[in-house]
Amino acid sequence: MTTWRARIEPLIRPLFFTYVRISRGMTLGVRGIAVDGEGRVLLVKHTYLHGWWLPGGGVERGQTAEQALADEMRQEAGLLIEGRPTLVSIHSSERHFRGDHVLVYRIDRFSLTDRTHLNEIAEIGWFDPAALPEDTHRATRARLAEVFGGQACDPAW
Repeated sequence: MTTWRARIEPLIRPLFFTYVRISRGMTLGVRGIAVDGEGRVLLVKHTYLHGWWLPGGGVERGQTAEQALADEMRQEAGLLIEGRPTLVSIHSSERHFRGDHVLVYRIDRFSLTDRTHLNEIAEIGWFDPAALPEDTHRATRARLAEVFGGQACDPAW
């Protein structure tokens, strides 16, 4: 089922990117690979994008990358990071947005609580990295193959 957000997102994305470019210059994003006791990874489905993604978002002014990751994991998935996450890779997302970079963290210790951004996330799920849903986004598959499948880290998102 396609939501109204998914239908209008391609139309408003250029305006959003223009605003971000003017207000920021360079952008930084974070994504979290949360791994539960069974070795499953947490993925989310947004209300405005297609497919399953690693949870995460942008680093705002005044935030560290780890603070942004903690905020996004709590908001999108109700996941509270315990201890420090492990930085596993850094990627350039120039192909999608000039000046954009994404940091990927692994999270092995956490607890769960209520999500705070219910309108942004349509669904959350825990999946075996070797048996991902068919509509898992290409970049998510690539990051999980790097972490769990021994693939070389691609510096491009």
